Amino acid sequence: MGTLQNYNQDTPPPKVNLRPSKLVMRLNRMGAFHQSRLSFLRVLLRKLKTENWSFDQPIWRINNKGVGVATYCARGPDCTYTLIVFSHDLKDDLRSDRVIAKAWDATFTLFDGEVDEEQIIRLRSSVPLQEAGRISETELVLSRANKSLRLFSHVRKCLASGAQPNRSMIDQVGYLMRTTAVYGAGKFGAADLDCWGGRSEFLGSFQPEMLTVWLIRTFSVDLVEHMARIDSPKTCVKLDPEIRRKLGVGNATGLGMAPFLINHPTLIHSWVHARETALARVRSVDLANATTLLNFKNLVRRAKLSAKNWTVTDPHQIKKVECLRGDLDVLLEKSLELSGSTLYPWNILYKWGMAQMSIEGQEALISLMMEPYGALIDDLSSTMSADETTLNRIDGHQTTSALKELVRKTYDWANSIDFDTAAARARIWYISEEKLEPRLGERFEEELEHFEQPLSPGYDAMKLIHDLSQSHKCVNVAEFLLSFPEHRHIVRRVQTIATKEYAEIQDNTIAAEMMPTDLLRCKLSFFGATKFDPRSDRWLRINLFQHMPFPNELSKFDPDDMVFPQLID
Repeated sequence: MGTLQNYNQDTPPPKVNLRPSKLVMRLNRMGAFHQSRLSFLRVLLRKLKTENWSFDQPIWRINNKGVGVATYCARGPDCTYTLIVFSHDLKDDLRSDRVIAKAWDATFTLFDGEVDEEQIIRLRSSVPLQEAGRISETELVLSRANKSLRLFSHVRKCLASGAQPNRSMIDQVGYLMRTTAVYGAGKFGAADLDCWGGRSEFLGSFQPEMLTVWLIRTFSVDLVEHMARIDSPKTCVKLDPEIRRKLGVGNATGLGMAPFLINHPTLIHSWVHARETALARVRSVDLANATTLLNFKNLVRRAKLSAKNWTVTDPHQIKKVECLRGDLDVLLEKSLELSGSTLYPWNILYKWGMAQMSIEGQEALISLMMEPYGALIDDLSSTMSADETTLNRIDGHQTTSALKELVRKTYDWANSIDFDTAAARARIWYISEEKLEPRLGERFEEELEHFEQPLSPGYDAMKLIHDLSQSHKCVNVAEFLLSFPEHRHIVRRVQTIATKEYAEIQDNTIAAEMMPTDLLRCKLSFFGATKFDPRSDRWLRINLFQHMPFPNELSKFDPDDMVFPQLID
């Protein structure tokens, strides 16, 4: 499988540049990204721990059918936030993870401040309706979740009888409830980013949403313990803390999230640029002491346990997980060759991994290499946001020749795609009338072209190049767009992202072989998701906060040391 190439004292230090976008921004690699120290849920928990936030449960009015209201408060140095939970008695035939569902086991909102009874009454009439309800700028997030019935029932029955649940079943499923949507940033009336974006606890991306999901996790455990107590108050027990930490929050995510990476190029650039900068910093470390190397080797062993517990049914993902397991076995062997005298150990290991490991393993290695270097890279989390509120004006004075050169440079990867073939234009993105959610159709089988969304930048760029080549009389962009107004969106995009290395996915997003789950996994890895479980090429399930501390444990544990299962002596 290859040997590690070492440097010597006479060898000049390696010049470590950021990886080129033509390597990073391909869908097969983006669909292999893993969580890291820069993932949003880990950024949140580090901040809450550092700032010594406190947590309590002011209200628990859940009856013997599991119906009622509960609240969870997160109290920080400057602000307090309250998760308001409405728990429902949902009939089995109404339980669905699809976005078109109209009822759920529990619905939630994250309230800005401490909530009073008047606000609870107001929200009780809206939050359970989700999109059909009305929330206001005092609510930051709107969410809903369903039970994982099989595991919830098993845990409830075990706890009621005084026993702990089956650990292998806990490992296999990994959550008691899974969210089917977590809406924030102004959606459906929730507080817009302008209302809270400047608060220190929410600097970065998706921090209110991560706080919401973390508190939902606590509710899911509280609810199952409550129901076990209802079933048998004399014999019931609480979940063992070690088993409890094995439970995260599940999430079912489909095509509604897929276009996000295409629609937010500036934001995605900030995410990937921070990750690639972190990798370059770690690869530039000249020496690693014995303690750091030992911790890394143990981390690989823990990652092996996590991969062992990663069960999927999708044939494509099964192969990727199998490759990862083999990669981690060999990675452990190779890491044993590193010592405190090895110069630039992480650059050596990275280069070896790129030559010897699968893409799944390569990206896992990158995340693992970052783990020991929080002091070196954690500051990058503050750069993982972007101001997208101001629409970039088109530079009409730019010459058409300059625009053509910019398009050729930015979209050189699209030149090799033959868009005249049916396979290259097989898919079409549109918005469903029923739920106003993105959908993916078959261009040559459905009458959808009239509804097509601009979610194929490569194709649009090539059409722009063609028309630029035909418009010799147009001197500047303004003149060109008067004749070809259909290109306004791609011209604006090109001018906006020209200086942003990682803003564009360098693959055909309407090709027949395109896997939407690659888009989903990339975004969810930045959230901090694990256990990616595709259920088709268009939706998947994940786990958030598995193994992480609960609010009452945050002061006792380091969340950055809890991503992977602990080693068993």
